Amino acid sequence: MQEQDMGKRAMVSAWISLISNILLTGIKIITGVMFNSKVLVADGVHNAGDVIASATALGAMRISSLPPDEDHPYGHGKAEVIGASVVAVILFAAGIFIGYHSIMALFEPMPKEHILALVAAIISLLWKQWLYIYTIRIGRAANSQGLIATAKDHLADVYASAAAVLGIGLGLIGEHWSIHILSYGDPIAGFVVALLVLRLAWEMGRESIDVLMEKAMATEEIESYAQAALSVAEVQRIDRIRAREHGRYIIVDIRASVDASLTIQQGHDIIRLIKGAVMKQEPRVYEVLVHLNPWYADTPDNANLAPQEHKNNSVTDKENYY
Repeated sequence: MQEQDMGKRAMVSAWISLISNILLTGIKIITGVMFNSKVLVADGVHNAGDVIASATALGAMRISSLPPDEDHPYGHGKAEVIGASVVAVILFAAGIFIGYHSIMALFEPMPKEHILALVAAIISLLWKQWLYIYTIRIGRAANSQGLIATAKDHLADVYASAAAVLGIGLGLIGEHWSIHILSYGDPIAGFVVALLVLRLAWEMGRESIDVLMEKAMATEEIESYAQAALSVAEVQRIDRIRAREHGRYIIVDIRASVDASLTIQQGHDIIRLIKGAVMKQEPRVYEVLVHLNPWYADTPDNANLAPQEHKNNSVTDKENYY
């Protein structure tokens, strides 16, 4: 029930992000055109890309929430990761766009700034900062890659809006005090923001590719799953364990050794205990695939080790994880 509630909150947050981006795009472009503010128009065009990004993330979240079916037995969790990668591409394009226009603005006459353009930029900055805090909290709580990507997109907008506030503010100060050099604060700040947006896009894209390529979880997390499986009394050792992210949840593969004299029914019960122990250890684990190997107490490999020593050895020996 709690997971369903978090899913609903994540969807509401995604809708708020989409509607907010549509409204902010209109405010920035209209105000920028009315008062000849190039930085505000550029920020508005950037925000138009955010509308596409928010819509992509929302669609991906809706797909990822669908239950497993015959064609997708492991669920649709990676839809959010694909959506996040699309957002990363949009952010990369936005960074190039902002950087290009910031450089070109250095070679053009600086337009006069208007106080209402500054007000619009400040509203955008505060609005986007709130949206970032709101969406990142819910995204992390729900482990929603799509919503986390949307939050990072909001963070990029915070940078862009901050640059617009700085640029317009410096322009107004320069006009009031006749300090013409301050007019160039707008494009210079925009170029710095472009670099920050490109860095953010690179990090998001790399994380998405890691999940799509099924990169192994961190060693510390895998060790915690191994310890959970070893807490089942009948498990003598962990022969192999792997774990990977599948969107908002995790899939774990385990090969464990148990007494060879146990019946199939006993083995079945042990598998259920292993699954329960791992899922209790990490609520994000959606599926635990367990394969049991026979363990013989009188074999040379096992003759000199007590069962508990087998467990300690299997956890500390990194080779047994893979």
